Amino acid sequence: MLIKKVERPRELKWFHAGAMLYGDWGTSKAYVLGIAFALSGHASWFFLGLMSLLVLLVGFCYMIVCRMYPDGGGVYSSVKTRSRNLAVIGAFLLIADYVITASLSAVEAFHYLGFHQPALSALGAIFLIGVINWVGPTKGGTISIAIASAASLAAAILFVSTLPHLPHVELKWPERDLGKDWSVFVGIVLALSGVEAIANMTGIMVKPVERTARRAIWPVMLEVSVLTFLLGIAMNAIPGLTGHTEDMLRALGNHYIGPWYGQLISVVFGFLLLAAVNTALTGLVSIQYLLAKDRELPPFFARLNRFGMPGFSLAVAAVMPMTVLLFESDVVGLAALYAIGVVGAITLNLGMCAFNTAVRLSFWERFLLIAATLILFFVEITICIQKQNALFFALTVLTAGLVLRFAAKRFAAPALPQPQVPSVNVLTVSEARELEPLYSGSFLVALRTLNQQLLDEAVLRAKALGENSVYLLVVEDAPPNPGLPAEVTPSEDSLRLLAEAEKELEKSAVTGVPLWQIGNQPGRLIAQAAKDLGVNTVLIGASRRSALTSLLRGDVLRTLSRRLPRGCKLVILG
Repeated sequence: MLIKKVERPRELKWFHAGAMLYGDWGTSKAYVLGIAFALSGHASWFFLGLMSLLVLLVGFCYMIVCRMYPDGGGVYSSVKTRSRNLAVIGAFLLIADYVITASLSAVEAFHYLGFHQPALSALGAIFLIGVINWVGPTKGGTISIAIASAASLAAAILFVSTLPHLPHVELKWPERDLGKDWSVFVGIVLALSGVEAIANMTGIMVKPVERTARRAIWPVMLEVSVLTFLLGIAMNAIPGLTGHTEDMLRALGNHYIGPWYGQLISVVFGFLLLAAVNTALTGLVSIQYLLAKDRELPPFFARLNRFGMPGFSLAVAAVMPMTVLLFESDVVGLAALYAIGVVGAITLNLGMCAFNTAVRLSFWERFLLIAATLILFFVEITICIQKQNALFFALTVLTAGLVLRFAAKRFAAPALPQPQVPSVNVLTVSEARELEPLYSGSFLVALRTLNQQLLDEAVLRAKALGENSVYLLVVEDAPPNPGLPAEVTPSEDSLRLLAEAEKELEKSAVTGVPLWQIGNQPGRLIAQAAKDLGVNTVLIGASRRSALTSLLRGDVLRTLSRRLPRGCKLVILG
């Protein structure tokens, strides 16, 4: 049976994308400042300045990438159009990046929060975040905006308080040793981590994607580059500064404002770092799911639980960073493992975009992409030569991934005969509106399972008004994966449910108009469908969600009742 594809909802606004990007990219100042001072002391300002320039360059390049690939510009999605093998390598490099992002962010969070055993606490936090994600929480957008805004404001207030003390800053020029200086610069290149996240979001961004991405990148890019550099200068004005590699922002807050502010900024950035752990785990799940859907990993990596979350991939996503922390929990040691994955993924993505002749680029755009690729290529080579642990870690991830890829292709079970799915002409809401002259109804039935009582009530109400059509709507859970294709198809379960409901209505001489949507906020989607179709009543079954599930994913009935258009009634049946 031919099943048409439906475009994924594009609901990610620029401020949501910016907050999510800041939650990943903006956390870098929490550890880059301390690592820079540990590596170069009072010459750290120079290397932070160079890093800020590189951040600006890479940020501009990712604006170009987002424009080139509005349906998914992450390294795997963009590179696979040119080379499947390089795309898979880029995906596994990104997995290495996400693993260390989760490990480093978790342990740094508990350094800032003042826990005596940050590594042990980090293990518990990663496990807890994984458990919470099992039901796929959907309130992350609002929380991300709140945490990102608080962290950015706290950092800005801290900088303003340093201005009167800048005349006393102690700055030194780096030693005239090009090899040593280059090594120090490479040591803080992890400030780039997180920028790849914005390219992965383009498939769900509000159109035009180019403008949405640009508006999301600009404020985060400026904050990360400029504020990190300025705070790096202020760091050098603290007399007798030593240590604080793990919590330099706390040291700045203690010195320039007071211990109370040091504690405040530590708490704010502690939660921001925990949010980055959640973002990293989600990214790990996403890339595994995509690889499995493309048959680059065994199919069980894409198997969804009843909440629409790839359960096995989530378990792997939580276990990998926890395993890393069992062997390495020092911040500088984790930083050494960090850069090889993120730099490799960014280099591959920008390099393939730079030499993609199928896309029109201006001379300056292509020049910027090539320049950034060359710089990052030499950084990656340096990391491979100087940081043997990082090279071993990256090769381990690549080897394990390629072995799984070989197994997925070599030992894949033969395709089983597909079960017969009842034929049903699924419509989008916009298509249903076009058919209103033929099939117009006042009632919308939201289905999760086949609810005979709900269908009987809809039939009675329709016949009482002399109508012979009822809208049937199924909202399917979407995996938390912004990198999914721009067009998706209904699952077999959704098709079967709509077909069975349509058949039940036919027994009463009522036509069912089958509608299908995908998303992780069913209450909002049902309410919007009711508004677009102009129905006066929505019928829905009583919620079977537990209190915990409703807390994490949102209460469907409460959201629906709050968002229904004025005058539209809500009928809830058990």
